[in-house]
This record gives sequence, C-alpha cells and structure tokens, in this order.
Amino acid sequence: MAARYSSIDYVPLETLSQWLAIPTMFTEDRMGMVVTSGIVTIKKDTTNLIGISIGGGAPLCPCLYIVQIFDNTPAAKDGTLQSGDEIVGVNGASVKGKTKVEVAKMIQACKDEVSIKYNKLHADPQQGKTLDIVLKKVKHRLVENMSTTTADALGLSRAILCNDTLVKKLDELEATELMYKKLVDHSKYVLKSFFKLLQVYKAFGDAFAAIGVREPQPRASETFRQFGDCHRQMEKFGITTLKALKPILNDLGTYLNKAIPDTKLTIRKYADAKFEYLSYCLKVKEMDDEEHGYSVLQEPLYRVETGNYEYRLILHCRQEARSRFAQLRSDVLVKMELLDNKHVQDVVWQLQRFVSGLASFHSNVYELLKGNKLFPIETDLAQSAFQYKSTGPVLQDDEDADDDEPVQAMEATENNVGQLSPSKVDPNYITPGHTHTTSQNESQITSTNNIHELISTNQTYDNSQSLNDLILNSENSNLLGASLQTDLSSFQNLKSSSVGQQLSGIWRHHNALLQFEPGRKF
Repeated sequence: MAARYSSIDYVPLETLSQWLAIPTMFTEDRMGMVVTSGIVTIKKDTTNLIGISIGGGAPLCPCLYIVQIFDNTPAAKDGTLQSGDEIVGVNGASVKGKTKVEVAKMIQACKDEVSIKYNKLHADPQQGKTLDIVLKKVKHRLVENMSTTTADALGLSRAILCNDTLVKKLDELEATELMYKKLVDHSKYVLKSFFKLLQVYKAFGDAFAAIGVREPQPRASETFRQFGDCHRQMEKFGITTLKALKPILNDLGTYLNKAIPDTKLTIRKYADAKFEYLSYCLKVKEMDDEEHGYSVLQEPLYRVETGNYEYRLILHCRQEARSRFAQLRSDVLVKMELLDNKHVQDVVWQLQRFVSGLASFHSNVYELLKGNKLFPIETDLAQSAFQYKSTGPVLQDDEDADDDEPVQAMEATENNVGQLSPSKVDPNYITPGHTHTTSQNESQITSTNNIHELISTNQTYDNSQSLNDLILNSENSNLLGASLQTDLSSFQNLKSSSVGQQLSGIWRHHNALLQFEPGRKF
C-alpha cells in the first residue's frame, strides 16, 4: 500500500485554467429590462451621416450602444433608434468584439443608406428616476436663482443651457405683468374718482334745483332750475360712460388674471422638465467621468463589463426627458409669442377705448353747457346776506377792557329826543363797515361808510332831519370827532359836485358833534 501512494502527479496551473475554462468577462446584467431585436434602414444626409453617437464596445464593454441621437437628422426623423439601444450589426456584418471607431467607419463606408440591426431596450422611466436624480433636481432649482460665482464657491456642480433665450422672455413677461397690474389699478382709481365727481355733480344739481324752487324772481328761478338740471344731466352722462368703460377693466383683468397665469403654469411645467433633463445630463457626465477614471487606472468597472445597462438606462431616460423638455419649451415660446402680440394690439385698443369714452363724456358736457347761456341773472338778497360771524377768537387787552364801556346808540326822531339819556361812547366800537345793535331797543346805528353809499346812490338827504335825528352821548367827544374828521376828509373835493348841498348839511352835523358836551341835551 505504501508503494502505491509513493508517487504523486502534479498538474500545471495553465492546464488547470484550461480545464476550468475561467471566463475573462462577466455575463450581461440587464437589471430586469426587456430587449427586442429589429432591423432598420436609414437614408444618409448630404454629409454622409445618420446623426447618432456610439459608445461602449471592445475592449471594456461587450455591448456597443447608441449614446445620443441628434435633432433634425435622418435617425431622429426615422424615430426607430433611441438612446441606449444596442447595435448588433451593420449591413449584415456583425459588430461583436469591435470598437466604436470601427463601427463608425463601417457606417460611413455605406453610401446613400445603411441597414442597422439593433436590440431595443424597453426601460421604465421611473426605474431611472432614482433618489440621486431627485436631489439633483432640487440642487438645480437652488442654483437657478444663484449667481455663478456663489455656486462655484459652494462647489455646486450643475448643468446649464447655453444661449437660453427663454430666460430673457421670462424677464419680459414679469415686466409685462407688472405693467398690466399697475395699469389696472390706476384705471380703477381713475374710475372711482370719476364716480365721486359724478356724485358732486348730482349734489350740485339738487342744490341749484332747491334754490330755484325758493327763488321769488321768475327768471332767476328758471335759471337755477335749468342749471341744476344741467348738473343732473352731467351725472347721467357720467354713469353711461362708466358702464361703457367698465368692460375695459374686465378685458385687462382677463389678460392679467387668466392669460398670464396660464402661461406661468406652463412655464412651471417647463421648468420642472428642464431641471429633470439637466439632472440626467449631470448624471451622465458623472458616469462618464467614472468610466474614464477607471480606464486610466486600468481597473475593471462592474456595470461596464456587464453591458453597461445602468448607463444605458440613464441615456434612455435622458432622451425622454429631453423630448418632454423640448415640447414644453415649444409650448412656452408659442404662448409667450401670443401674449406679446395680444399685449401690443390689445393694450393700444383698450387705452383708445378708455380715452375715447372720457373724451365723449366731456364733449357731451361741453355741448350741454354751451347751449345754455343763463348768466348773468338778477336776484333779491337780504341785507345781511354777506355778513358773516367771525369764527376766530376776539383778543382784547385786559387794561383796555377795564377802561372801555360798550356804546349805546339809538335812532332818534323829533318825537323821542327828550327821552334819551346821555351815555358813554367808546370810539373803539365805532369802526367803518360795521353795525352795532343795542340790547334794549334792538336798533342799529350805521358808521361813516353809509356816507359813501349815500353819495354813490345820489339819494336825497334831509339836512335838518339828519341833524335832529342822530344824538350821541360820549365822554370822548374829541376822539369821536377826530375819527369822523378822518372819514370825511376824503369828501372835501366833492363840494363842487352835484351833491355839494348834501355835504353842507353833513359838515354842520360834524361841527355839532365837535361842540357836544356830556350830559347836554339837544
């Protein structure tokens, strides 16, 4: 037995590896996605291209797939191939084990058209919308309202759209909305003020109508009635104008409250699709950088060696997000173009309606007042119509108040001269242009301004009656005489006029006052 196990045969390592047939690459990991095969024939354009970019291939990836399909190219117009689809053959020749450069040369070698055999990847977009994509969307929303310097300082990587003209359009929309809001607010303010003015017209009309009813003069009564009726007609014209101008505010409000918010809703949807598309673009860039880093280190990457299906899923989701983004972008541009046209045409027309309505109102008012030439008129007024009570406090010195006493005066006639008793006269209470009423006899004494009225009206003045009818008792007769001397000095030049005889009686009355003694009766 010992001799039997004394010799041991060893097998070389190279032979063992051949027996075990160890594979150099992993099998494909499709991550639960379905793949279907097909063949498509695409005609080339004038540049001998079909409009696709290729990724993967030997020596790292067993699959050769489509990375991107460019817009307005034969492949995009055909619509069969999509990002993430695997290319199996070109014009009947297999591309297994070939590099992407070799496959590109095979496609360019074909003339006029090329036949491509493919394996279409049926992927669920929700499968590619991972937590990483959601966080990237949030980051893009934050960076959107942040300056480039701040984002770089915070180390926030992001994807941006170059030459995005829609940003300028959005700024113009904000300015248009602000202008419409201020225009509507100002128009409402103008119409409210206009309505208040109409209420003033109505109040004026009622007031003039009431005056006309109480006026005894027939012509003045009719004038006030017509003038009040004109103001009432003005109020009616204004109400009609308000009814015509109110729809203008509704039209402007429709643009402000419906058209612009609808466009903003479309813009919000566009912004969401934009951030999602940029998130997928950023994810693709990060995965490309990861592959490049591993290839530089010459280290294998599991997802690449198993067919890179995860990367192809992101490519497929990016293409669909880009399609939604392009569609919403087109809708936003169309709506904003319509808004601009409506803004240019509608605002001018609405403002013309507004101004025309106000101009029509003022024209009607002008014609209404132009045809009624009512003034001047004659009316009877009471003697106290223009005498107003003082609304301010009367300031008097305490020392003067103690020394002064109120003036008591009465209109005297020849029958009651003997019944009057002397009283103290205060010259401060006799001022030109005022009257004083006594509490006992309720009679009035007029000042020297009555002399002006007497001369201007050329009335007949009885000298003897004036001298005997006016009796004044005063302790300060010299002051009173000086006051009368000052007031009558302006009439010295009138002695030669037609009223000279009237003035002679006034001067005799003045001399009698200068010689007046307290306690003496005439």
